[in-house]
Amino acid sequence: MKNISSKIFSLLVTIIAIFFISNHSLSENFFNEAKQKFDQKKYEDSKFLFQRNIVFNPKDAKSYLYLAKIYNSEENERKEIKYLKTTLLLEPDNEEAMYMLIDIELKKSNFSEVKKLTKNFIIICSSFCDKTKSINKRLKNIEAKDESKQ
Repeated sequence: MKNISSKIFSLLVTIIAIFFISNHSLSENFFNEAKQKFDQKKYEDSKFLFQRNIVFNPKDAKSYLYLAKIYNSEENERKEIKYLKTTLLLEPDNEEAMYMLIDIELKKSNFSEVKKLTKNFIIICSSFCDKTKSINKRLKNIEAKDESKQ
């Protein structure tokens, strides 16, 4: 009896291991395929695949970032912001997501938010550091325009 239960237990462990390995593999395939579709500008297909990837891997910041980019191309700012904030929640040092959010806030003339985000951006930047000058220049231009209206 003990021999049968150990075989059943061993079989059960094997089945569970195969399930988790196959799910991880599926998740990788969804992301890679979604990225391919995104690069081909097939946004609807890639959106579906990124969302599917999130089902299997809900903490994949890259999928949320690409969804934000898709919503940017669709000019759906509300969803773009939602996915950028989710990206930053999962990966606070994601420069690209931070820069995209700063860009949105600059367009909305939300100075206090831009200044706060820029402080964080300067701390985390490594490959987007050159964008800091551009952000500050745009912020000063907007502030100058605002002051001339008064």
